[in-house]
Amino acid sequence: MRGFFLYLVVLAAVFVIFQIIPSYEKSNPPTDKSKEIELPPKVAEIFKRSCYDCHSNETRWPWYADVAPMKWVVRRDVVEGRKALNFSVWNDYPPQKREKLKRSIYRSVNLAMPLPQYLWLNPEARLSQEDKKIVREWASDGKGYMKIEIR
Repeated sequence: MRGFFLYLVVLAAVFVIFQIIPSYEKSNPPTDKSKEIELPPKVAEIFKRSCYDCHSNETRWPWYADVAPMKWVVRRDVVEGRKALNFSVWNDYPPQKREKLKRSIYRSVNLAMPLPQYLWLNPEARLSQEDKKIVREWASDGKGYMKIEIR
């Protein structure tokens, strides 16, 4: 019994030490509405439900974003997601970059996004086949298909 108690104390101490290890800052930079992406209502609803937490300055920070080890994962995913694509600064991107990002979105909705670890705690973000079709239609400028390179 004494060994079990010692084990719990050590485990609790490690957990407390984890909490003081720094991580990325948890923030939502101010947004300028003129820089935000303009979307048809259906696409906007899908993106806000499934993409905005990592790909905008409007992240809804869950409680576990303050608790290690989850804070390291969540904050890193948001920082990396914003670096890759940030809908809050869409109009700051040059036209060629926006086109490249649309290709990436077209490809990602089928293959990789939202990330599986995000879906574990946010099942409402899962994209249905209809959601994917709507996003691909938007990304392809209404054509429904897009020539993409698979690397």
